[in-house]
Amino acid sequence: MTDAPLRLAEFLPYQLSITSNAVSDLIARSYRTRFGLKIPEWRLMAVLGEMESATQRELVAATAMDKVTVNRATKALVDRGLVGRAPNRADGRSHHLALTGQGRSLYDEIVPQALAIEAQLADVLGAGEADRLSATLEKLRHLLETLEE
Repeated sequence: MTDAPLRLAEFLPYQLSITSNAVSDLIARSYRTRFGLKIPEWRLMAVLGEMESATQRELVAATAMDKVTVNRATKALVDRGLVGRAPNRADGRSHHLALTGQGRSLYDEIVPQALAIEAQLADVLGAGEADRLSATLEKLRHLLETLEE
């Protein structure tokens, strides 16, 4: 055991957590106010916006959200007519999910806002620092994946 005290404000996992929460909250306020979307709902839309379709299991993996959160967000998006379901012929217990026309239109409206927020954050850091931060976060994610195995 170390004699050094824990200083929460200097603790790297805490710094990562509060920074991530602050960025997510900034983005979420924009989506929630203008489009009525919660963070998990937008994350699902963002993934589906890049893919033709996905199952809930694939969305869990792609978003790193738990099954219950993905299920609730999916239900909310389906109820709003933003996401449609189609039977999965390969697995009768699941469905393929995809953006509807209305969902695609909303996605296309949100993406420029998301990219503008990202650009503001990158501008604060400068191009080189933003690239280094992205590479460092990727290293941390890879390390965490190997530690989980």
